Amino acid sequence: MTKPNTRTVLALVAAALLVVVATTVAVLVVTVRDAPEHTPELTAYAKGRTVEVTPFAYCAVTMRDCQVLPRSPSDADGTVFAGLPCAPDAAQCRQGSTVDLEVPPGYPLQLSLPKKVAEAPWLAQLVYVTPTGEKLDQVVSRHDYPEGALAITIDSRPAPDLRLIGVELQLPILARDETGREFYVPHAAWSISTV
Repeated sequence: MTKPNTRTVLALVAAALLVVVATTVAVLVVTVRDAPEHTPELTAYAKGRTVEVTPFAYCAVTMRDCQVLPRSPSDADGTVFAGLPCAPDAAQCRQGSTVDLEVPPGYPLQLSLPKKVAEAPWLAQLVYVTPTGEKLDQVVSRHDYPEGALAITIDSRPAPDLRLIGVELQLPILARDETGREFYVPHAAWSISTV
């Protein structure tokens, strides 16, 4: 029996490495393809602190197949998310909740939006409180910021007697009630308490 020469040994090693690389790539492709779709997360920043904001609720635009629903039924009361079903292929819906991030008066709240949200027709409901405890809502939308903006800044004190206490960023869809009246409802929402 003859001893294999160096060229033969190198060819066998190269072939083995090629098989290993091809197998690894195939496993990665199958893993990525079969991975569940990740719900978008926002990043909120104020006064040196950053938090990840997972969805409060996240449903398909058909208002079915929800992947995230509010943590407790009382959180969903009075909202479009009350009584919605989980996706049939989901073992259980993930539970969404409001994220806390203190935003002292005078400091802005900055939100970083993933591309999937930034390119959608989003709106944000800003909730302010007066010194007497009266709540005032203000709505801003994608149209209030430059085209393709991936970050937005929200004033925590737009007037001396107003203080930001919460923000809910929503992805709205057009809905119609039984009388034919059209209005917007969110199919996805991210909720931040700023006090």
